Amino acid sequence: IELKKQKTSTSSTDMTTTFWVGVNNRNTWILFFQYFCCFGVELTMNNAAALYFHERFGQNTENAAAIASIFGWMNLFARALGGTLSDFMNTKMGMKGRIIVLTFCLIMEGLLVFVFANTTNLMGSIVSMIFLSIFVTAAGGATFGIVPYIDPTGTVSGIVGAGGNAGAICFGLAFRELHQHYYQSAFSIMGTAILVSAVLSFFTNIRGQSTLLSNSRKKSVKIQIDQEDNSSTVQQRLCNICSLRAFTIGTLLSTIL
Repeated sequence: IELKKQKTSTSSTDMTTTFWVGVNNRNTWILFFQYFCCFGVELTMNNAAALYFHERFGQNTENAAAIASIFGWMNLFARALGGTLSDFMNTKMGMKGRIIVLTFCLIMEGLLVFVFANTTNLMGSIVSMIFLSIFVTAAGGATFGIVPYIDPTGTVSGIVGAGGNAGAICFGLAFRELHQHYYQSAFSIMGTAILVSAVLSFFTNIRGQSTLLSNSRKKSVKIQIDQEDNSSTVQQRLCNICSLRAFTIGTLLSTIL
């Protein structure tokens, strides 16, 4: 019974420690806000796009809903595309590559929000929405390409994931308050927030990994390679010494005999 109590106490202590490690990590909250600005935008657009096309371009309910659904269709490949690009860049540049992919997606997403909001014809608006959707969902995939490196626990994943829902609530409130003849103001708030989140990538600094402005991982890899080379050289020298000694001893024995 005492052993069982001790295990329970240790488990609860580990959970508490893990939770605070995730909460106190600056990178967790940077990714929280970046996911706020990609998945939050995705959820908002899924809800607001149909009304936008109905009121801005005079489409009937059926047509507006059909056009708005295109945004969700991009999810079939774009989220996986963001994660795949993140993995590819990781093989080339380490964590710096992952951060570059996420930052690029967020910058393109923010700019396309402004393009979408200021497009005055229906076809142009649909095309810009398609590209916006691709970068929004790709940013979501790229975000979770970085999450496991912060801390491989559910706490960080949970906090970052909650950022998406928080973003949907905040952006949804903005559209609710400003949607009547003020769509551009709501989109401006959204686009500005996204671009700010992209700038935060410069402050992402995961222990043992490269950052957007440095290549620390490459240096550590180089040091490791040098150490391995040195180790191989030492082993080779020891082998040569052993061979020489064996040859000397063999020569002496043959001389004596």
